[in-house]
Amino acid sequence: MESGMVRPLIAGNWKMNGLSQSCDTIASIASGLATYDDVADCLICPPATLLSKVVEAASGSRLKTGAQDCHASSSGAHTGDIAAEMIADIGGEYVIIGHSERRADHGETSEMVAAKAEAAFRAGLTPIICIGETLEEREAGRTIEVVSSQLAGSIPASAFGKSFVVAYEPVWAIGTGKVASTGQVEEVHDKIREILGERFPGQADETPILYGGSMKPGNAAELLAVENVDGGLIGGASLKAEDFLAIYAACVTQK
Repeated sequence: MESGMVRPLIAGNWKMNGLSQSCDTIASIASGLATYDDVADCLICPPATLLSKVVEAASGSRLKTGAQDCHASSSGAHTGDIAAEMIADIGGEYVIIGHSERRADHGETSEMVAAKAEAAFRAGLTPIICIGETLEEREAGRTIEVVSSQLAGSIPASAFGKSFVVAYEPVWAIGTGKVASTGQVEEVHDKIREILGERFPGQADETPILYGGSMKPGNAAELLAVENVDGGLIGGASLKAEDFLAIYAACVTQK
């Protein structure tokens, strides 16, 4: 799993799920982490409405917190948007950007994603840059082409190895129950590492590459054992403390 000096990361994306009582889950995850060796990072990105409460619930624990999106600007007339500085202001450390659901539902381009990553850097956040192909693109044999293009276009010029995280999420495997084979995952992750190596000589092994796409307790160990898979971006399984901690345990075991 681990490549070079990279520290593994298990990140939970709650998407548009969670109310105030969901902070009980955060407390359970935070306390559960204390039972494992501190060899991998753990993160929850709740809806913006819960971020302040989640930061509070995770306080004093190893659980890191972040948001699911940010605007490229630091302030202004952008109704409904949230600036990276606002996320940092309430204690968030990470921000997910370029998720396929944002790219599809909101028309986000790689250029827009790169601007958001730049905003994250400006605010002192670590962006998790998401890339991935659709089923149609995979069936057309364009997976490597699409992933390579998205990656090249989504990383801002100011980036360096340790400043960001990459998450590969095949769109056809998100929330569908379908999971890419280990061979498919290895092919894409190896290509991502190769591209990072070309762009950041000597730093490629410092960037965590996460796999997302229906990772759960039953398949986490197999996926995390794949070379250049440095963790996971977890959707549905992150909503239950028991399931999320089981995935984290699988990551710790791989160490």
